[in-house]
Amino acid sequence: MTEKSQGPETIRIGLLAAEPIRVAGLVSIFDLPAQRGQAKLVPVVGSLEELIRIGSLGYLVVDLHSSSGAFEDLETLRVKRPDIRSIVIGPEGDDELVMNSIVAGARAYLGLNAGPEAIRSAIDVVTSGSIWAPRRLLSRLIDRLLNVPKVTSSGAGPQLTQREQEVLELLLKAHSTREIAARLGIEQRTVRAYIGRLMKKTGADNRIKLSMSALNRSLVPSGLESKPDPKELREKVTI
Repeated sequence: MTEKSQGPETIRIGLLAAEPIRVAGLVSIFDLPAQRGQAKLVPVVGSLEELIRIGSLGYLVVDLHSSSGAFEDLETLRVKRPDIRSIVIGPEGDDELVMNSIVAGARAYLGLNAGPEAIRSAIDVVTSGSIWAPRRLLSRLIDRLLNVPKVTSSGAGPQLTQREQEVLELLLKAHSTREIAARLGIEQRTVRAYIGRLMKKTGADNRIKLSMSALNRSLVPSGLESKPDPKELREKVTI
């Protein structure tokens, strides 16, 4: 496993690709200078087993093209490290593959012809807590989630702390991680930690499902009982 040096304000991104030339191409993306407001990204190259063992690793780029077992790796990642957010690079024009990748835990899907700037942009979107994928597919995914029948259960829902309720309320209003952090006076990584706890408590694996679960299970703070506008949800997760 290889890793570039890490500074005090960096985000480590795992790289999973079978072909050395693909690994080299992905590593070169991190040589792009960070723009104002962007975090410094540090690539970590290794096998899936090695990367899973790095507890501080929060993001992973998965190259579906260079490994026939990459999609299985994505499923393994979802089971063993559901906290890791993955960015998938794969064939273009296969809508079902894109949808399956998102369902399996991917937070971004890019075609093989995506350039370094596009991949960098996708990584920035994912690290900010949103999803990067073709707009038409996100629309279909959101429509599918919005049409899920409301859960009826006599059992009590998960107990949320006051801070979790505050984060959830702002999340349902389509605020970004940065905006939530500013409003609550906490750091962005703390917001992500709270969202992670909310996902664990509700069984959701992304923000859209968390929002719908909160609505369907009556976890919504006072004043937010109505369903969010689908357009607003789409705007939150689109490119």
